[in-house]
Amino acid sequence: MSDQNDSAMDYAEHDKTYVRFLGMTKYGVIGTLVIVGLMAIFLT
Repeated sequence: MSDQNDSAMDYAEHDKTYVRFLGMTKYGVIGTLVIVGLMAIFLT
């Protein structure tokens, strides 16, 4: 078994990374929808 303790995790850093991930995902989806919408308007 491991001698490491689970309480040694850096939860603040984990939360910060998760918030960044959600932000990048949100803006990635919005950007993709904008591109697809513009393509639908100008390429039809």
